[in-house]
Amino acid sequence: VQLVESGGGLVQPGGSLRLSCAASGFTFSRYHMYWYRQAPGKERDLVAHITTTGGSTDYADSVTGRFTISRDNAKNTVYLQMNSLKPDDTAVYYCRAASVRDYWGQGTQVTVSS
Repeated sequence: VQLVESGGGLVQPGGSLRLSCAASGFTFSRYHMYWYRQAPGKERDLVAHITTTGGSTDYADSVTGRFTISRDNAKNTVYLQMNSLKPDDTAVYYCRAASVRDYWGQGTQVTVSS
C-alpha cells in the first residue's frame, strides 16, 4: 500500500499550488480521502475530505473558498487545489485514505513566503 504526495514547494502569498496524492495497493474508489496539514510545533489538522464518489466534500473553515479537493478514481489520485495561499498555510500536507483500514502518505512540504 502506498500514498505518495507531490506538488508541494515554495510559493509567494496569493499564489496557488496543486497537490496530488497517488494511491496504490488498495481499492481506491472504496475509500474516503482526506488532506491534513501539520505546521511546526502544532497538531495535525484536517483540511479537506471527499467521499468515495466525489459527490460530497467538506473543508476546514480556514481554507473554505480557497482550497478545493477532488479525486479521479480512474487514476487512483486525489488532488488539493490551493489558491490565495497565505503564510499561515505553511505546513507539511498529508493525504489519508480511510475505510476498513487507514493509510497515510509521507507528506509534502508547502511553504508560503515572500
